[in-house]
Amino acid sequence: MNAILASINDFLYVYILVFLLGGAGIYFTLKTKGVQFRLLKEGLRTLTEKKASQNGISSFQALMISTASRVGTGNIIGVATAIAIGGPGAIFWMWVMALLGGASAFYESVLAQVYKVPMGDEFKGGPAYYIKQGLGQKKIAVLYAVLLIGCTGFGWNTTTAYNMSASLEYYIPNYRDTIAPYILGIILVVLVGAIIFGGARRIGALSSIFVPIMACIYIVFGIACIVTNIEKLPSVFSQIFSEAFDFSSIAGGFAGSCIVQGVKRGLFSNEAGMGTGPNAAAAASCSHPVVQGLAQMISVFLDTLVICSATAMILLFSGVEGTAENAGSPFVQQAVQSMFGEFGIHIITIALMLFAFTTLLGNYFYAEQNLKYITESKNVLFIFRVVALLVIFVGTRVGFETAWNFTDILMGLVAIINIIAVFAMRKTVEKTLKHYEKERKNTKEPKFKAKDIGLDVDCWK
Repeated sequence: MNAILASINDFLYVYILVFLLGGAGIYFTLKTKGVQFRLLKEGLRTLTEKKASQNGISSFQALMISTASRVGTGNIIGVATAIAIGGPGAIFWMWVMALLGGASAFYESVLAQVYKVPMGDEFKGGPAYYIKQGLGQKKIAVLYAVLLIGCTGFGWNTTTAYNMSASLEYYIPNYRDTIAPYILGIILVVLVGAIIFGGARRIGALSSIFVPIMACIYIVFGIACIVTNIEKLPSVFSQIFSEAFDFSSIAGGFAGSCIVQGVKRGLFSNEAGMGTGPNAAAAASCSHPVVQGLAQMISVFLDTLVICSATAMILLFSGVEGTAENAGSPFVQQAVQSMFGEFGIHIITIALMLFAFTTLLGNYFYAEQNLKYITESKNVLFIFRVVALLVIFVGTRVGFETAWNFTDILMGLVAIINIIAVFAMRKTVEKTLKHYEKERKNTKEPKFKAKDIGLDVDCWK
């Protein structure tokens, strides 16, 4: 089964996603004259905006929910796996995917805001909603929702729970043969269950507190590693760039090359183009759709250019060699142990646990939003929440390669559907951006109505 999954995985990324995501990112960047760079300062300003109404969550809380999912095990374990399998050059391609992905995140998040719909005192939306309303493709919208539920609620959360469990192997001899994974699973079920049964607002409130704190602590830890090893910085960057363009090595095994690993792990980490971030973006109460487009763009940069880079520096400064055998938690723990001793391992384990916990919440939020697209049944929602918790429990016991391959395939499929849909609706985003920039010249906080760009959608009348 794992061999079959690996073959499908390689085909999706080698022959489709490398070119599809890269090409879309380049097109969106050129078409908007580099919106992710040009309006970065404006995006930071919009994060302080208050909610435009009593419904939904604030722009900042939506940013924190999406960042809670982005900033997680992908920033630690994903980076370690990319380096171990693809080499240090994979980091360069992760950076490239983030820079281009900022434009993709902008496009998909603007669409999510334009086509969001009210639901009680909250808003809901995302790719399933804009595929149905913007393209009129109901069946494809349902297919996307089903795949995203599988990817985030089952695939990602299985992988996340596994990585939390794997981080404890250092502390407990013969960990997999003990009762410890079950105890961890029960603890996670209780903690996550107490939060997800409280709905989107509770997830948003918790994320807006924990995500900034844990991200800042981890960034400080990364800066400390850089400062104490500053003399190694030139050689590390030289290694990253030289291996990123070692085309003879890349051609020899493209599926496991730095380019493919950079794309895979970059997508797993920042999710740009997948359509996950728009589910959080749609929940925000904003004065203009572009506000959340800018916010989600910043989330991609924060995730990859800052936090993933911190992990990369820790690993490459350590001198520990990454291999297929130690890929994941063992590689990270060996690296920090070589630099900081036992203290380093404790710090990285705590960071991983905190990142992973908020990732479980962010992933679940995405899955629930897409389930609500398919059905509003409270009984179905209750059953789904129970099943989602069972998946987390089971995740503490799964195998490393199977978890990653299953997750990568689902991740690739949702990215393909979403990026094609976003490209088909690109004109709507471009008109919305032009409206925002025109209004911004005349007023401090631009207001948006659907008729301003020739649309007829309920939420912006």
